Amino acid sequence: MKTARDLTLEAAQSAGASRSFGGRAAVRDVPFLQVKKLLDSRHDREILEGLRKVISMMYRSKPCLPYFSSVVKNVASPNIEIKKLVYIYLLHYAESEPDLALLSINTIQKSLTDQNPQVRAMALRVMSGIRVPVISQIVSLAIKRGCGDMSPHVRKAAALAIPKCYKLDPNTLPQLLEYVSVLLGDKQYYVVGSAVTAFLEVCPERIDLIHKHYRALIRKLVDMDEWGQLALIRLMTVYARNCFPKRFTRLKKNSSEGFYEDETNEHNTEIPIEEVQVLDPDLELFLKACKPLLQSRNSAVVVAVVRAFLHLGTPEYLDTAVGPLVALLRSGQDLQQVVLYNIVSVCLVRAAIFVPYTSRFFIRSSDVPEVWQLKIEVLTLVFPHSDSQSKGLILSEFEHFTRTSRNDLVRESVRAIGRCAQNDSRTSKRCLNLLLRQTSSEDGNLVAEVLTVVRHLIQQDPASHMTTVVRLAKNLDTMINPEAKASIIWLVGEFAGIEGEDNIAPDVLRILAQGFADESEPAKLQIVLLAAKVYIHHISRTQTSESEDTGSGTHNGDEPDSYTEQTFSTEQDHPIAILWRYILLLARYDTSYDLRDRTRFFKALLGDPTSTQLASLILLAPKPVPHRPSPSEGRRSWLLGSASLVVGEEAGPSGLSGYEQLPEWVQAGQEPDPKVRDEVPTKPQYGEKRDEPAGEKLDSALRERAAEKKLNGAGQVTNQMTLDDWLAEEESVGSTESEEDEEEEEEDDDDDEDEEEEEEESDEENTRTEKTRLVEKKDNPDQHG
Repeated sequence: MKTARDLTLEAAQSAGASRSFGGRAAVRDVPFLQVKKLLDSRHDREILEGLRKVISMMYRSKPCLPYFSSVVKNVASPNIEIKKLVYIYLLHYAESEPDLALLSINTIQKSLTDQNPQVRAMALRVMSGIRVPVISQIVSLAIKRGCGDMSPHVRKAAALAIPKCYKLDPNTLPQLLEYVSVLLGDKQYYVVGSAVTAFLEVCPERIDLIHKHYRALIRKLVDMDEWGQLALIRLMTVYARNCFPKRFTRLKKNSSEGFYEDETNEHNTEIPIEEVQVLDPDLELFLKACKPLLQSRNSAVVVAVVRAFLHLGTPEYLDTAVGPLVALLRSGQDLQQVVLYNIVSVCLVRAAIFVPYTSRFFIRSSDVPEVWQLKIEVLTLVFPHSDSQSKGLILSEFEHFTRTSRNDLVRESVRAIGRCAQNDSRTSKRCLNLLLRQTSSEDGNLVAEVLTVVRHLIQQDPASHMTTVVRLAKNLDTMINPEAKASIIWLVGEFAGIEGEDNIAPDVLRILAQGFADESEPAKLQIVLLAAKVYIHHISRTQTSESEDTGSGTHNGDEPDSYTEQTFSTEQDHPIAILWRYILLLARYDTSYDLRDRTRFFKALLGDPTSTQLASLILLAPKPVPHRPSPSEGRRSWLLGSASLVVGEEAGPSGLSGYEQLPEWVQAGQEPDPKVRDEVPTKPQYGEKRDEPAGEKLDSALRERAAEKKLNGAGQVTNQMTLDDWLAEEESVGSTESEEDEEEEEEDDDDDEDEEEEEEESDEENTRTEKTRLVEKKDNPDQHG
């Protein structure tokens, strides 16, 4: 009755505490003496209430260290709820009070032998969590005890305690390696997952410990929890690079044959051959075990499987992983961004496999800038591998977003169109026309970005875009944006040497010179550069014609010196030379320092018309064709699923702290012997039953039957029987046994009848003997008396 009353009071207090959790009552400070009185009580209910108050204050960053002695003395309580709260408090403050924490070690050691496996696991977890170097050997012995515990929960706690013990005292590594090796061979999958995590933290370079457990670990991969799966996939990816060389074989490509075989041989004399990667059987076992994990609800597991397929498997394995990877885009926006970084990284290697999922990367109105920027990048990477219909949809998508009011989205859309034209030459004309239609827009930022992209496209094939330059030059009067106008003037200057005297550059320069004073500084700089290019082309043409005429004049006996002076004086009166001097005069009195310095440089460079080699080398040098890479090109080397992939260049050249790159493939001939991965048969552990499949039972029965026949046949070897023969023999044996049973039953019945007859005969003899005795007694009464 008293116990029921205590339970009722405790339930009422818990309900009241839960109702007031969000109010002021939950955060009100309790007096020190009141809490200490509860902790020193003899009743478990009051002690539990005091511990809850202490833990609540501890998580609200209130000073709870004064309660240390009162809390720790309850560690020996048989109540498991009290033990849990004391262990939580002890882990939090053991480093601050190592001397008092050491006083509880004996009690915790006693809990290691408790009958409850939950108590044993908790004790081991707490003992390894007390960061006091003095107890490192005690923790090591506790881990050793936990490794041999019958409960898998305790063995899992022992595996999780190994990294803590190693950080506490690295000198215990030889002992911990033995514990890790034992736990890696455990039969329980949730113990093995923790053991793999401990292996990666303590001794990731000891690959030799994995050999004998390799296949058993692979079989347990599907049953592990998500953390264990992530650790094992990471471990096996490194193991595969160190133990399986990358091999290729040469195979003939499948070519379309005619109806008759000779029809193909007449046209195709050479059969195409391709190299195909050949997987090791053990590596293929790992990759096949990873396939079911693509349906995992944990996105990190899916990304880890994709990483394994990308760096270890053949293209066929990666094809199967694309769908689950794209399906992760249904998650929240924070997770979408991480998934898109991984998708872009895969696209940089193999973009064609994402073509069927093009519509999944179209931008939505609810997408944040970080998400739609990555979606645009994926579309530009997929664009060259798409069909004509998909290309039209992608370009329409980009064209639509060039008309939005968001400047950043407009800029990225225009750049994306330029990258599409750059990556696919067959659609460059269409992309260029699409961009040129945007030059009439009233948005100056859009026009400036469009002209920058157009300039890059024209530089890729200058000869076929002369009409495009003329079309852009006609729009100079309507251009408002300074950067856009400067881009057009630069393009006109690049084409100033084409078509000789019929080039439009001098006329464009003449028109621009009229309003030179009203132009912006970027436009003025390009006008001066255009004037220098037009002038140097004029000098080059004049010198060419002069050399031709000089050769003919010398042949006729004329003096070349007088001719050169006459030509020079005529050249100075040419309209282009006059226009050049006029531009120099305008720029001389401009307010811009940069413009005046640039003008003086060009004037000195072209001061001597007879020596223009240096000016031609500086001004008319061929420009490199601009190539705008994908924005995530710098992330190509980072591993999928790593934080460095998301952070990018800010992570530094070697990535964030803890990042490790995959090792290179081991060279053929240097890999370990495959026999080291052969499993050694072990006996079942104590208390463990082995579930033998029906197929194995049949096989063992067949082997036993064959062995019996071999012995009964006096050493003669019998042929191996099939399953049907064995079943037929079982039926015949069964019928024979039934007949023998019937015969035995008949013999038993006969024996029973004989026994009954003998008993009847013996009874008759006894009856006759009794009658004879009675008769004799009557005849001789005196004798018997």
